[in-house]
Amino acid sequence: MLNIIFMGTPEFAVPTLESLLSWDGCRVVAVVTAPDKPAGRGRQLHGSAVKAAAEAHGLPVLQPINLKDPEFQAELKGYAADLQVVVAFRMLPEVVWNMPPRGSINVHASLLPQYRGAAPINWALIHGDTQTGVTSFFLRHAIDTGNLIYQDAVDIAPEDDFGSLYEKLKVAGAALALRSVQAIAAGEAPSIPQPELPELRPAPKLTKETGRLDPMQQSAPALANLVRGLAPIPTAFIQLPDGRTLKVIKAQPFSDEEDSGPDMGGAGHWYTDGRSYLRLQTADGLLDLLDVQLEGKKRMSIQDFLRGFDVKLFG
Repeated sequence: MLNIIFMGTPEFAVPTLESLLSWDGCRVVAVVTAPDKPAGRGRQLHGSAVKAAAEAHGLPVLQPINLKDPEFQAELKGYAADLQVVVAFRMLPEVVWNMPPRGSINVHASLLPQYRGAAPINWALIHGDTQTGVTSFFLRHAIDTGNLIYQDAVDIAPEDDFGSLYEKLKVAGAALALRSVQAIAAGEAPSIPQPELPELRPAPKLTKETGRLDPMQQSAPALANLVRGLAPIPTAFIQLPDGRTLKVIKAQPFSDEEDSGPDMGGAGHWYTDGRSYLRLQTADGLLDLLDVQLEGKKRMSIQDFLRGFDVKLFG
């Protein structure tokens, strides 16, 4: 039986932990997750989703601030794990990922080597991909570059956004992780170097500016994909004519050639009938805003938004 230490923090990692706990061929001896963080109006400390799942199963939980702390590393070594399974966690120092005799494996939400980095789900959508997937691989020093174990492809539906694709991939990732651990336990796990591709798309950490809609420089399809890739969180946004910020949670290119509206005067101009639609002229085509959220307000359909907004500001 394999003794496993599981490392992860967000909800995305919980199904993988649960899948490992469901198999009698391994034993999760401890869980490593992020320190508690203040959240909510009272800013009280709250543990991660992985911590809650681990405590529900009575598992020991380690929450190091510094993964290079000798005391943490000594405690980790004391569990004598055969293997570490890492999902949506921090970058590990070599002394940690190289500690178990069977090494450490990671489950990543892309088909590596594409979308190495912190936000693979978002960037696949932002680029308008129609397929992504999950990959299990052995950790090594350079991030997301280790030898591949298994990969499973997942189709991206036209209606998928970050929220729905996240749900698909966390389930696929859990199944892939268990299959990978079972192969390692049987001594049958592949270890294949990642292929050299002529073009790689990175998946860097999202910033505030990532979500800014720029109709002057981007087309309607590109902006619609940006909205998908950031919905329902952290959300794309644009400044309204009155200077307020409007979060855009759902949008699509407007393609009705028979009702394209009057000449908008160039990219960045707004088009609305004041009741049922709000469209934005982009560098190529019109973007139809469908669900939005005004700063300080709740999410609403564009029809509800227009009922409470002075549409004269759109010109």
